[in-house]
Amino acid sequence: MLHDILAAVLAWLLAYLLRFNLDIPSQYMHAMWSYMAVVVPVQSLTFYFGGLYRGIWRFASIPDLRRIGLSVGVASLAVPMALFMANRLQEVPRSALILNPLLLFLFMGASRFLYRAWKDGVLFSTHRLGATPVMVMGAGTAAAALLRELAGSNQWRPVGLLDDDKHKHGLRLMNIPVLGELSTVATHAARLDVTHVIVAMPSASTGVRRRATELAVNAGLKVLTLPATNDVLAGKVSVSQVRRVELEDLLGRDAVQLDAAGLNLLFAGQTVLISGAGGSIGSELCRQIAHYRPARIVFYEISEYALYRIEQEFDSHFPGVELVYVIGDVKDAALLERTFACYRPAIVFHAAAYKHVPLMENRNAWQAVRNNVLGTLRLAQTAVDHGVREFVLISTDKAVNPTNVMGATKRLAEKVCQALQAGTSGTRFVMVRFGNVLGSSGSVIPKFREQIAAGGPLTVTHPEITRYFMLIPEACQLVLQAGLQADKGEERGRIFVLDMGEPVRIYDLARDMIRLSGYTEEEVRIEVTGLRPGEKLYEELLADSEQTLATPHPKLRIAKPDEVPDTDWLRRIEDWLAAPMRDEAEVKLRLQEYVVEYRPATH
Repeated sequence: MLHDILAAVLAWLLAYLLRFNLDIPSQYMHAMWSYMAVVVPVQSLTFYFGGLYRGIWRFASIPDLRRIGLSVGVASLAVPMALFMANRLQEVPRSALILNPLLLFLFMGASRFLYRAWKDGVLFSTHRLGATPVMVMGAGTAAAALLRELAGSNQWRPVGLLDDDKHKHGLRLMNIPVLGELSTVATHAARLDVTHVIVAMPSASTGVRRRATELAVNAGLKVLTLPATNDVLAGKVSVSQVRRVELEDLLGRDAVQLDAAGLNLLFAGQTVLISGAGGSIGSELCRQIAHYRPARIVFYEISEYALYRIEQEFDSHFPGVELVYVIGDVKDAALLERTFACYRPAIVFHAAAYKHVPLMENRNAWQAVRNNVLGTLRLAQTAVDHGVREFVLISTDKAVNPTNVMGATKRLAEKVCQALQAGTSGTRFVMVRFGNVLGSSGSVIPKFREQIAAGGPLTVTHPEITRYFMLIPEACQLVLQAGLQADKGEERGRIFVLDMGEPVRIYDLARDMIRLSGYTEEEVRIEVTGLRPGEKLYEELLADSEQTLATPHPKLRIAKPDEVPDTDWLRRIEDWLAAPMRDEAEVKLRLQEYVVEYRPATH
């Protein structure tokens, strides 16, 4: 306030000096000093009530400049009115009344922005001489925000921008030059002695961001990227808290377009039960469903630790939803009966399963059958008995022409649901197949990270092995969309398959992870170990137009219907599952009987 009062005094004096070319006549000198006692208090009151002292100078910006302009404008009207009421208006030069607010706006605005520029290190940057030079890939809104954040950083010193928009080449953003296209990163990095680049293009397509990262990695540079937009908006991190590019950034896909209104109608006010709620897929389903205002979510999970972790997360983040945590096995018919009778879920997502192919292949084959098939049967039968509206089974691409026990049990679980669907009209069954999800327990990415941290080697089972990948949130969003699609349509007992994009060669994936971690293949080597029991070299195409039917959603297709098993078939399955423990050879023979496309792999 004292600064603005002083600015008001100086603006009033300078207005008179400019009006009279620095030579104020004596008859106006007395008026200038005496009327200052009216002008400055009126302006100061206007500034106070105009909210100028609620802003922080360190972060002065356009809204602050707008408030200054508005307050000065009001003061420019209030001052003549006050002089008029004091019958002194005719003694003040009209040009002084015009010059005064202009000078006042200049003094007040410039001082604030000079202060911010000084604090941001824009005026004097000698303290940043020790900062690491870095180039920024992208010259849009995100890059501008990043440069503002980095202006006062002692860690990074931006020296150039790269962007494929030719109209920006040669221009400057925050006084940093736009040097050229993304493809010139190697040339400019060598010229400017840069070892790091920051990819700042969050609004660009995944393909563009992947290309930018690959160009930088191939140039031998360390690649950083901006934090997730959601984290920035939530205030968890700032734009300047850049992070290393992870493999998920290279393999990530464009955002899924969800029918938010339809999903809100599907879940709002309903009770939803998720089995395997503590797993990577189950927990993400819970997170996404919670945003659609269900009345209650029942977390059904056999692992106490997994259930504890998700309880700690949800109790603090979703206070408006009733949350029920049940420790239980999906094979426990009595507990399922009590749980459904007590909470009466309308929608069930079945994500509980044994999924690790080599672990389930030999000694644990019968346990895989019991958990994946008997567990599905008991959960689905309980859902039918209690009038559940929709039952969604999370399946896998390994159920397509399975070569391992895990894939065969998941295909058998699908057939169990189809058989139950044939005998009921009250519950709608939906099966959703997708491939590997990045970051799920036991997936290849965490394993590679551990091996790199240990100095290698990275183990790959075969140089030509390929897999389909998607991110956990995307997979769960498409599961919800498939559930909605089935709820709105006439499909019952159908299998939805997700568009997984192009398959990824695991050997290439290992090489990318080594390079993104800042190593070469000489420093961290790759070792080929041979295919594991039950492992396929190539997974089947999930979205093949010859094997699937289109849906209104571009990333969802429906598997063409095959022969639906009948109730006699289901009864034989129940008898088999009720028998004592079977040995591995017998289990595989019976699986081939019930899943005719199952052919055990031999390596």
